[in-house]
Order: sequence, then structure tokens, then C-alpha cells
Amino acid sequence: MIKVEEAIAIIEANSTKMPTKHISVSKALGYVLAEKVISPINMPPFRQSAMDGYAFAHSIRHQYDVVGISQAGDHSNIKLKSTEAVRIFTGAHVPDDADTVVMQEHVMANSNSILIAEMPQKFSNVRPKGEQIAKDDVVFEANALITPAAIGFLACLGITEVEVYKKPKVAILVTGNELVQPGKKLKKGKIYESNSVMLEAGLQTIGIEKTKVYRVKDNLKATKKALKSILNKYDIVLISGGISVGDYDFVKEALLQNDVKELFYKINQKPGKPMFFGSKNETLVFALPGNPASSLTNFYIYVAPAVKNRIGFSEIHKPKVVRKLNSEIKNNTGKTLFLKAKYDETSVTVLDGQSSAMLNTFAVANSLLIVPEEIENYKKGQLVTLLPID
Repeated sequence: MIKVEEAIAIIEANSTKMPTKHISVSKALGYVLAEKVISPINMPPFRQSAMDGYAFAHSIRHQYDVVGISQAGDHSNIKLKSTEAVRIFTGAHVPDDADTVVMQEHVMANSNSILIAEMPQKFSNVRPKGEQIAKDDVVFEANALITPAAIGFLACLGITEVEVYKKPKVAILVTGNELVQPGKKLKKGKIYESNSVMLEAGLQTIGIEKTKVYRVKDNLKATKKALKSILNKYDIVLISGGISVGDYDFVKEALLQNDVKELFYKINQKPGKPMFFGSKNETLVFALPGNPASSLTNFYIYVAPAVKNRIGFSEIHKPKVVRKLNSEIKNNTGKTLFLKAKYDETSVTVLDGQSSAMLNTFAVANSLLIVPEEIENYKKGQLVTLLPID
């Protein structure tokens, strides 16, 4: 049995990044860049008006003759004298001889001249060439997540394709003779299976939209056969249940018989102690506890960072927060505790219902309060460390 910190380090060392591919910018949402992106142009590529109004060369004058119009999409070749201005619209090219745009609300205009009632400062309302970014500057560094805003920025620079890390193919194998899928009749001795949809939802929050769920009965032959097929098709395999030491827990044996290399088994923590982590070729295998709260705890602590690492994120762990504790905590287990908790701007409350079989507390929690294995007591008012999970 290893420490939490050791488990995290082993997973990080073995969760290598996925291969890369080129993808259309329009389809790149949620992917992570595999290389830096350089701007091919200045943005804006010319001096632009930031307002509807009139462009002119700033001086002490207030009256100007209007000698033309500059509309968005046109390129104005108008030559302006010091006594002249041009009608201009937002986004339009500012003539070379103009350096300032006055808002239309600040002028009195007739058909061929204007009188500036409120003189702007020189260079007002003119967006310089390359104001957002200059040609050959870095748009995004490698390992940046592509967001809707990033897609818009790339598109406005004329970039149509980027190199990203492929997203791993993920399978979830659910074990348990007692499990029934929601929607079916619940017979005596049966419970509804929730771990697969819970894990799928967790994966979706970190960019894995599609997963394949498999189900198997609690026997060695069936488990071994199912794993043999799955291990050859997926980059990451999550297994729910069957990893403890009961008479019907066959997952570990089935994994070893399928030549999965055991990297660790069991972690000195509560909940979530009976977890297996291993690999076969480039496939990572997480055998998670069947109890829902244990399974979800280990997803947040171990699985999510490993998936993010494979996707290409530079920061794979959520930043922890520190808050004052609203009550005393005793830890006489000698294990690291992960307690469902709810924090606000100043303090944190440990929630009732910490059983590894219960999700009702998890459903309202926004963090896991971490009690290291060497800590036996936290006093009320003491600062504690939290892992946000919202």
C-alpha cells in the first residue's frame, strides 16, 4: 500500500501525452495545442476607426470640409488636406493623412462640412495597425486549451488549421451481478448502476465527450475475456468495482492474466483505498472501487489529472484553496482522508454523510478537504487545504 503522493507521482510518470494531429479550427474546441501558433498578419491589418464619426488630422481647427466616405470593407485612398475630413464608420480604414476620429455625436454636420463641438484628444478612436497582435508574434503557446474565444481569435487571423493532441479513447467497464441499469425494474437484491454515467459525466467536464461503456458479470472468465478485447482498443480503461479482496472480486487477477503491468495496488487513503493502476503498452488502466463516493473521489484525485496529461494540458491539477475550518476533525485512521466539504469566501464546512456508498453528500459538495495521513487532529478555525470539485 502506497501513499497518496506516491500514487500521484507514479500516474504522472506513466501518463504520457497522446500523438498529435492537424484539425480544422472550427472543430478544435476543447483540444490542446501541440505547438505554438504564430500570427501570419497584423491585427488589425490597417489603422481602423473605433467609432462612427469623422477622420481628420488633429489641429486647433474645429471646422472641416467633408470630402469623402470610408466604409468598413473599403480601402480609402483619399488624400486629406489639413482643412478636410472624411466621413468614417466603425471598422473602416483610416486615411493615411488622418490621425484622429471624432464621434459623430460630438459634431454639427451639414452636407459638406462639420463643426467639432467637443474636440477629442489626438489619436482618439483610431485602432493602430497590429494593436491586438503584430505579425510573427506568438498567438498561443503550446499546451494552451482551445476555447470559443481562442477559435474566434484564430479565425480573425485567417488561421484555418492547428496541430493538437489527439483525445484518448476511453472505455468504462462496469462489474457487479447486483447492478441494474436505470429504467429497468428493480428486483430484490439489486441496485441501480450509477458509476458509469457518473464517470462519463466527469470525463465530459475535462474534454472527453464520448466513451464506451461495457458491462460484465462477476466471474473471472467473463472479466478476462472482456478486458482482452477492451485493452487493445482504448487508450484509457476505467473499471468500476471488483478490485477489492472479496470472493467475487476478479478484476486484478483478470488484468494480470491479460499482461497488464501492475504499477500500484491500494492507496493509504479513505475513501478509495482499493485502487489498481497499471498499463499495457500505451494503455492506462484504472481499476476503481465500486462504491460510488470512493470511485468519484479517485476520479478527481487520480483519473482526471492523468486524462488531462494525455490530452496535453500544461496544468493538470486544479489549484488548491485554503480556508478556515468550521469544526474540529479527528483522524485516527493513519490514512489520508478526503472529506466532502463546502467552502465559501472565508471558511469550509465538512458535510454529514461521508460514507463511501453515498453520493447525496457529494452532490452538494464543492470540494474535497484533504487531511494528510500524519495529521491526527484539525482544530476549529485552523487553515485546511481543499481540492475544488465544482
